[in-house]
Amino acid sequence: MKKYARLIFSLFFLSCCLMLPASIALAQSPDAVTGTWLTGSKKGHVEIYKQGSRYFGKIVWLKEPNDPATNKPKTDSNNPDPAKRKQPLVGLVNLKGFAFEGDNTWVDGTIYDPENGKEYSCKMTLRGNSTLDVRGYVGVSLLGRTDTWQRVK
Repeated sequence: MKKYARLIFSLFFLSCCLMLPASIALAQSPDAVTGTWLTGSKKGHVEIYKQGSRYFGKIVWLKEPNDPATNKPKTDSNNPDPAKRKQPLVGLVNLKGFAFEGDNTWVDGTIYDPENGKEYSCKMTLRGNSTLDVRGYVGVSLLGRTDTWQRVK
């Protein structure tokens, strides 16, 4: 009986040792979200970067970078702060203050929508390595909208 118990223990120990590297490989790095992302509307690219222990994002490309009426770079014309309405959209930081929660999720951040000039609470969830669900909401996450972004190669 002791032989079987020893054999079972040995097999269990061996299988745990073999599964450990696989479980480590599946764990995502907090920095996995960094990089450039194509927004769901496909109108722009947002570069997500780390500053200190938090994550931020800025607009780095627009499909239509210039205002058709003036042929000048688009600005943050819908910003509620009149002093900010002349700042260019390219380079605008629109994701702020995200913390890595674990389980491929970044929380406690905000997202600014330059199309309506409003800022929302936000969380981001990485699916695989190339899909990012960005959920903006007011109050609780259930009252919001998810935009799915694709990693730019």
